Amino acid sequence: MSLLPRNGAARCPLNLFGATLRWTEWGPLDGAPVVCVHGLTRTGRDFDALAQVLAGQGRRVICPDIFGRGLSDWLPDGHLYAVPTYVAALLPVLAALGRPYDWVGTSMGGLIGMMVATVPGNRLRRLVLNDVGPAIPAEALRHIASYLSTGQDFPDLRALEAHLRVIHAPFGPLTDTQWEHLARTSARMTADGRLVLHYDPAIAEPMRQSPPVDVDLWKFWDAVQQPVLVLRGARSELLQPDTVARMLERDGVEAAEVPGCGHAPALMDPGQTALVAEFLGRWLSPQAGLKPEGGR
Repeated sequence: MSLLPRNGAARCPLNLFGATLRWTEWGPLDGAPVVCVHGLTRTGRDFDALAQVLAGQGRRVICPDIFGRGLSDWLPDGHLYAVPTYVAALLPVLAALGRPYDWVGTSMGGLIGMMVATVPGNRLRRLVLNDVGPAIPAEALRHIASYLSTGQDFPDLRALEAHLRVIHAPFGPLTDTQWEHLARTSARMTADGRLVLHYDPAIAEPMRQSPPVDVDLWKFWDAVQQPVLVLRGARSELLQPDTVARMLERDGVEAAEVPGCGHAPALMDPGQTALVAEFLGRWLSPQAGLKPEGGR
C-alpha cells in the first residue's frame, strides 16, 4: 500500500465570498475516514506521522489546512477567523465523504470537532481531543496571544526552526528530523522574497478585540454524544486536570496524560500515535468496516 500523500480542495461559499479549503490526505480512498485538524497557527502537515500510521491500517486520513493557514485561502476579514466559520466550511466536505468518520483535533482542531459533533445529522463517530476541552483559562489564551504577536521574517529555514523550537517547546521532545519537518511545513516565501510563517497574521484579529477571558463551552460538551479520547500534556496550562476530571464524568469518555509535554502533544512520537490508533481502531470490524451507526 502506498503511504504517499495526495492533495484535495473544495471551494466554500461563505458570507457571499468564496474561499478554497485545501487538504492533504493519505491512505485508500475507500478506507474508513479520519479527519485530523490542527491547532491555531499550524497546518495539516503536523499530522504526517499519525496519518502514515492510520493509513497503514487502511484508513483514509484527511488533514485540512484551515483557512488562513498552509495552502488554504486567506479570508478577506480577520473577524471571520473563528470556529463557526471553520465548521461551516468543513460540513460540506464531511457530507461528501458519504459515510461515518472519526476526528482527531489538536487544540483549535479539537474545538472545531466538538462543535461538529453537536451539529444535527452529523456522522462523526469518535472524537480525539488533543489537549483541549470545554474550559480554557484566560492565562493560557494570553500566552497564545503573546506568540501570535511576534510575527517576523526569518533569514533562513534554520532560523525559523529555532523560533519554533522555542514557542512550541511544549510539543514535547522531538527529534531534529521532526523539528525540521515542522519548520519546512510551517514556512512560506512571500512574493518579495521574505521567509515567514505559513499563516495569515489576521488570524490573531479575534484575540485582539478584547482581553482574553476564561472560555466556558460546557453546554456544547454536554451535547457531545460520541465516544471521546482526551489527551492531556502533563504540563499543559490550557487543559487543566479538573477539566479532564469533569469530562470523565460522562459515559464513553477516556483520558490519557502524555508525559514530557505541555500544550499540545505533537502526536509524532510512536507512543502517542499508538494511543490514537488504538482508540480509533477499537470500533473497526475485522473487515475494516465501521460498526453500524449509533453503536459504541
